Amino acid sequence: MAPVDRPTVGRDSAPTAPPAGVSPRFWSLVCAEPLGQSNVLDVGTGTGRVARALAPHARRVLGLDRDAAALTEARHLAAAAGLTNVEFLDLDAETLSSYQALAPGWERPDLVVAHLCVSDRIVDTAGRSLAPGHVLAVVAFHGDQWKETGRRSRFAYDEDHARRVLADGGFAIEHLWVERDVQEFASVEEALAAAIGLAEKWRADGRWFRYVKFLEGGGRTLTRAHLHVIARKT
Repeated sequence: MAPVDRPTVGRDSAPTAPPAGVSPRFWSLVCAEPLGQSNVLDVGTGTGRVARALAPHARRVLGLDRDAAALTEARHLAAAAGLTNVEFLDLDAETLSSYQALAPGWERPDLVVAHLCVSDRIVDTAGRSLAPGHVLAVVAFHGDQWKETGRRSRFAYDEDHARRVLADGGFAIEHLWVERDVQEFASVEEALAAAIGLAEKWRADGRWFRYVKFLEGGGRTLTRAHLHVIARKT
């Protein structure tokens, strides 16, 4: 049998550890793509942790976000790391009809990564921008995220909805899975302490009252759940 040619992954060896908060399985699949030959678009880049981790192994990385303060930090951290092939733009990914011609010399993305910044519009735009055979790598909040609050996140996805949106965008799903982390608490006080960092936001949208009611009813859990997808443009 003739040997199979495999694409070279990255300019250096493939990254071995994911950035903080990124699933190791998801990261390994992203890094299995031919990064060294790829223009990578990081949607909702924030302070650029994913973009900066990919930059040493990619041809070029472009991060998009609307948080000016986060982008300033992203640029500072990239410069401090000596990264010269990563840029950050203040743009709303949902308002773009395609991701082509975003910056001087930018042609079109070969890989789009959307880590906890996902919407139907973003998937559609990625479908319009990626050439056949190229990949959209998505991490979204799952419908079970914070289910104890009784309120589903606006941008949460379940498996069926994700499949429909990706099919409509012209993608074939290669990997789809949910990672859940269910914390269990011995007391109401312990459960409230675990969610204290979310209290201000949850009070504003009504979730805090619902979570307290859940705990008063005997509940003692808090669920984090993320939907992961690797999909290839057909």
